[in-house]
Amino acid sequence: MKYIDEYRDGELAQRIAARIREEAHPDRSYRFMEFCGGHTHAISRYGVSELLPDNVRMIHGPGCPVCVLPIGRIDLAVKLALEHGAILCSYGDTLRVPASEGLSLLRAKAHGADIRMIYSPLDALKIAEANPERQVVFFAIGFETTTPPTALIIREAAARGLDNFSVLCCHVLTPAAISHILAAPEKDAASAVELDGFVGPAHVSIVIGSAPYEAFARQYHKPVVIAGFEPLDVMQAILMLVRQVNEGRAEVENEFIRAVGRLGNTGAQALMDEVFELRPSFEWRGLGEVPLSALRIRPAFARYDAEVRFDLEYQAVPDHKACECGAILRGQKKPTDCRLFGTVCTPENPMGSCMVSNEGACAAHYAYGRYKDIEVVAL
Repeated sequence: MKYIDEYRDGELAQRIAARIREEAHPDRSYRFMEFCGGHTHAISRYGVSELLPDNVRMIHGPGCPVCVLPIGRIDLAVKLALEHGAILCSYGDTLRVPASEGLSLLRAKAHGADIRMIYSPLDALKIAEANPERQVVFFAIGFETTTPPTALIIREAAARGLDNFSVLCCHVLTPAAISHILAAPEKDAASAVELDGFVGPAHVSIVIGSAPYEAFARQYHKPVVIAGFEPLDVMQAILMLVRQVNEGRAEVENEFIRAVGRLGNTGAQALMDEVFELRPSFEWRGLGEVPLSALRIRPAFARYDAEVRFDLEYQAVPDHKACECGAILRGQKKPTDCRLFGTVCTPENPMGSCMVSNEGACAAHYAYGRYKDIEVVAL
């Protein structure tokens, strides 16, 4: 397939890997975080880590939008469906994220809640039109990639005067989370992770562009290379990061030039600004409260804000004591460091959010990496 197969060429991957081995100084370590869950999935699926020298290490970040949803936000969605009798609509993976008291949206559905999986926010709008006697809530999650479609349906609901439609907005922002991770050593040494650079998000950057990363690249002196999701994209980005580290540079470079520009999609950004405003703070699973890291619906569209309509009050809920998702999302631990991984916690029975989506670090390693952890015993 044109423009796909070209970026999965095994021979080219080996050549880039050889260049990385040549240019990575043997007397130092390179620790790069791939923020985006799509990159985590690609690295596991295509065995990118196995092509790297031992002193170049990839660290999984919190870039899976399903994974970073805190339990308290899932609880709000469950409450809307079970207690308020709303038709709750959301994306498939969101339905499986563990909530309080052993529930999830999928399990709440088994208890009688009207919860529906949708593929597009427009599906939720159609459900509201088809059920004028019922309250319909779209549980909106995701980074900047999925935010413009949510803004569109809120504006469309206002244009159609759909009084039975609202949105539980849980859209979060990538640059704020990266800055939070980089600032961790200054605030809390226990949560610090040593990093030498970032593989920047792909789809997010199509919307916001490369410019938003420039400030923290300068402030924290950490290079960022925005990369596509194909294996050769990731390999090339790692090579570019190695070169920046070797040269003492901390710049934002764009490997994904076929889709990302410096300013991004200004039309989508204007739409988001029209409908949403910054929240003062928002809890991320694994990161805790992160200032100015999420969006809420502007007062002008308050009638379509489920938090306002149903007078919802957020309550933080701690994760399962034995689950290491928080540390994995911060890059402090690997999936195999969790004693629940692959035994109690599997994709069929996720105990933590990282095992839900195929972009989660645990689910990706379960699907592609766990067999490599098995020691081969000579008979």
